[in-house]
Amino acid sequence: MRYSFRLAELLGHVPDPRKRPGTIKAIVEYTGLDRHQVAALLKNEVKYIPLQALSRLCDYLIEHAYVSADQLPGALFAVEPENFWELLARRRRLELCLGVRTGNEEWSERAWVVASDSVLLGELLNGVSTLGGTAKHQSSKNKGVLPPHPENLKQSLVWSPGSVPTEEVIARAGEVYEQFCRPGSDKAMVCLGSMKSNPVAELILAEAFGCEAFTSDDDVPQVSQRTCPIFLRYRADDPHPESCAGGLRLSTADESTAPGIYFETKSGAWEYCGWDQPQNDTALVFYIHREAQGRLEMVLGGFSGRATRLLARTLASRAEQFWPPVYSKHGIQAGAYIVKYTFTKHDHLPDLLQTDIIADTKIIPLHHDVIARRLDAGRGGG
Repeated sequence: MRYSFRLAELLGHVPDPRKRPGTIKAIVEYTGLDRHQVAALLKNEVKYIPLQALSRLCDYLIEHAYVSADQLPGALFAVEPENFWELLARRRRLELCLGVRTGNEEWSERAWVVASDSVLLGELLNGVSTLGGTAKHQSSKNKGVLPPHPENLKQSLVWSPGSVPTEEVIARAGEVYEQFCRPGSDKAMVCLGSMKSNPVAELILAEAFGCEAFTSDDDVPQVSQRTCPIFLRYRADDPHPESCAGGLRLSTADESTAPGIYFETKSGAWEYCGWDQPQNDTALVFYIHREAQGRLEMVLGGFSGRATRLLARTLASRAEQFWPPVYSKHGIQAGAYIVKYTFTKHDHLPDLLQTDIIADTKIIPLHHDVIARRLDAGRGGG
C-alpha cells in the first residue's frame, strides 16, 4: 500500500506561480521548516517526514482553518491506487464528460451522443464499479472492507466540433473544464472521445503538455517542434478543429497524408498507427494524476467509432496494461498509450451495432523520456 502527502490538496495549492501567492513563505514563517522541505512536501516528493515537522504542519492547518483538529494527521495522507481501475475508483468525485452532436434543424431539441461513446461509457462505469471484475474477490479477501468507489458521480456534456459555431464549442468546453479545475480535492474527470468529438480532450492535453489549446501546430518547420507528443491526422470527412494535438500534417517538412495517430518515440522520431477500411484502426488512452492536488484527468478516445467500441472491449479485458504509469515524478503520474487494432479479411463485419468486435490488439506505451521531456520542463503544466 502506497500513500501520498495531501498538503497541496488541502491548501488548494497549484504549481502555477500566479495562483500561489506566498504559500510557501507563509508555511515557512509559521512552522520554521526549511523552504526546500516545504516545497518538496507540496509536490509530494518527500520519502519521510519527521514527527515534529508533521506536528507543526498540523498546527498551521488548524490555525488557518484548512482542516479541523479531529481530522489530523489523517487528512494529510491518502492511499494511492495500485492498478488502472483503482486510479478512478479511489477518487471521491468522478466526472464523465461526453461530446454531443446535433443536426442543423431544431438543434436544441435534437442533440445526441454517438453510439460508440455510449458503449465506452458503459464499460467505463462497469470497470469503476466492479474494479474490472475484481471487487467481489477483494471483498471476500478483506472481510468487512468495501472496495473503493466514487462517492459522487457527475456527467457533463459539451458540444462536439461542427455541431454549433466554434466559439460556442470552445466556450462550453472551457466552462466545464474550468469548473472541474476549481479548488477541491480527490476528483477525476474522464473525457470520452478525442478532440474530433470532445473539445475537453484538447484542454486536458494542452494543460498537461504546456500547449496552447485550440491552436494548430501544423505549420511548425520540423516535427521536433510539436508541443504535444501525440498527433491525430484527420480524415478528409472528419471535423477539422484547430488543435495542438490534431491536424492535417506533422510539420511543413512532413505532409503526413495518412490518417491515424502518430506518436513521438524515445529517439525523437515519430511512429504511425494507421486507420484504413477495413484492416487497421487505432485509439488513445492518456491520463495525468497530480497526486499532490488530488486531481486526475483522463482521455479515452478511438480514432473512429469502430476503434472506440474496440477500446471499450480492451478496457474490459486488458486494462492492467494501462498500468503502471509511464511517468512518475514530481508528484505526478502520467500514462500515455496508443492502441493498435488490426483485422484480418474475415474479422471485420461492418455492423454499426456490433459491440463485441474482435481484432488483434497491440498496446504501445509512450516512452518515459517522451513524457519527461515535456513534464520535467513544465512540472506537469498545472
